[in-house]
Amino acid sequence: MRNAPHGTLGPTTHDAADPARRAPSSYVQRPSLRIEGATGAVCGPGAIVERLRTLIEQASLASSPRTILALECYPGVDLAALREAIVRPLSPALVIDADELMQDAADIQERIADCVTDDRVFGVMSHHVIDDFLDERRLSAARERAAAAEGLVVVLGFGATCLARPDVLAYAELTRWEVQLRWRSGAPNWKADNPHEDQLRKFKRGYFFEWRVADRLKRRILPDVDLLIDANAQDPSGLTAIPGAVWREGLRQFASRPFRLVPYFDASPWGGTWMEDRFGLAPKKANYGWAFDGVPEENSVIMDVEGTPVEVPAMDVVLSQPDLLLGPLVRARFGAEFPIRFDFLDTWDGGNLSLQVHPRTEYAFDRFGLAYTQDESYYIFDAREGSTVYLGLKTGVSKGEFVAALERAQKTGEKLDVERYVNAIPVSRHDHVSIPAGTIHCSGSNTVVLEISATPYIFTFKLWDWGRLGLDGKPRPINIERGAQNIVEGRDTAYCNERLVNRMEPGEADAQLAPGAQGAASLHDDEGPGTHTGLSEMEFIETRRLWLADELTLDTRGTVNMLNLVEGSAVEVMPLGDGALFANGADEQSPKADPLCAHYGETFIVPASVGRFRIRNVGRGRAAVVRACVRNTETR
Repeated sequence: MRNAPHGTLGPTTHDAADPARRAPSSYVQRPSLRIEGATGAVCGPGAIVERLRTLIEQASLASSPRTILALECYPGVDLAALREAIVRPLSPALVIDADELMQDAADIQERIADCVTDDRVFGVMSHHVIDDFLDERRLSAARERAAAAEGLVVVLGFGATCLARPDVLAYAELTRWEVQLRWRSGAPNWKADNPHEDQLRKFKRGYFFEWRVADRLKRRILPDVDLLIDANAQDPSGLTAIPGAVWREGLRQFASRPFRLVPYFDASPWGGTWMEDRFGLAPKKANYGWAFDGVPEENSVIMDVEGTPVEVPAMDVVLSQPDLLLGPLVRARFGAEFPIRFDFLDTWDGGNLSLQVHPRTEYAFDRFGLAYTQDESYYIFDAREGSTVYLGLKTGVSKGEFVAALERAQKTGEKLDVERYVNAIPVSRHDHVSIPAGTIHCSGSNTVVLEISATPYIFTFKLWDWGRLGLDGKPRPINIERGAQNIVEGRDTAYCNERLVNRMEPGEADAQLAPGAQGAASLHDDEGPGTHTGLSEMEFIETRRLWLADELTLDTRGTVNMLNLVEGSAVEVMPLGDGALFANGADEQSPKADPLCAHYGETFIVPASVGRFRIRNVGRGRAAVVRACVRNTETR
């Protein structure tokens, strides 16, 4: 590691010769959870139609002369494909498109203008519900048509359940990553004629408006769904479905057992080759820069129902089982929202991230409607000699001076000498850099960062992007004016050195692995094994790194835990029988659920309801996990 130049912070030296770490991992890209006792999965549109016929026949005995089937959909579901593959074979007497019940697109746009805004990236969180956009005249006319019909009436689309209480309710589910892929392929937003619009604007409309409204509707109808349809397949022949009761039970089991989310990976302007090599990703023309593997708001989960995979948004678990998953005290603080996220940033053989700052809490609330802001941290997962994190203003540099230099470079196109103004901090593996909102920061090249952060994740004010274009060939949005309002000037060289940079001390692992150092541990016990890392006292997330040669016994202590295997090849995570899943008090040696196997680099979640659990090293050499939870939520 290079010597630290004047005005920067010096690194510690670590043992970089770790063959187990350098070997490709067994990273699982499509993890699933076997749902105990679940049956009734069907595959393909033909089987789904037959299942719906059975439900319709059962319902028609009590509702003559008509039966109403509501095929409710998450925005983005291919309605034309569902109409052809599912609705047409049912030979309905009447089909009503849910869009027919809604106001015109122009009227909806006018109503949500303050929420969607004219900004390319940022909006304001919507508090609307689907009922706000019903056209009473059209709704009344559709109800009259349905009342006059004899036989099967099908209402199809987002808002289908607004027509009337259905006799049969099916729900076509879609993950948010699949929605984004469809937008990129030309699909429009809901009630918007925008197939070719800028992808950032499409995402903004979805993030701030559509997904909020859709999740409120989903939570309202979830207890009554008779059939859940996994509509993520591009080809309708790949549709699968499970009974609504199985969906709900599967969500309960996810909230009662350790599990992984389904990760997704995306290209970025700064490039990156580490994840492609270590995680076995399919090569892309543009290098991978992002891995979202611990973001329940964006990721999905896969239920294994007798060997049939059914993929649903991870938010379904959060919305339906907040107490089991989060713990009552975390839910009381954040509501039905998962407050922690883990993701990877890969600049290996690539460029620097954009120099940026996140909004302070009051700004995030006033401008975007957020209850809390995007505090974050960089856990240095891997680093080359000379790897750097940019953090805070240098001592003696004023915010005004720095902002003037940014504005000048942005206006003239001249190169900005970033290290004249910002600390360039050398970093090594297992260092943990805290980045409370208002702190200037970015990762340098040849660094792999595991972000451990608060859930809000798009609220980044880019200050400088090193003169490059986005993958779409357009300049990426620069927000110097917003950034200047949020930069905290006092976070200078000394402040960063003393309060924001946590380095792994030489011998830390050996000390923790000494005989007698691996007893039962609590995240809140200062005397227990493990090292507090990273996040500043201003942030609500507590993090600890735990080393193990054999095994550790831990306790969730009433709060959801999110972990990542940051060293070693594999660990086994086993509930010990005293959590919500084991209501009958099973012996800890004979748990009813399968253990979770987590490999190097994989993020996994241990719900609050699990209680005590054991992590056992089943790989080569020593292992370490980083564990995060919400502070001050002890229940015992």
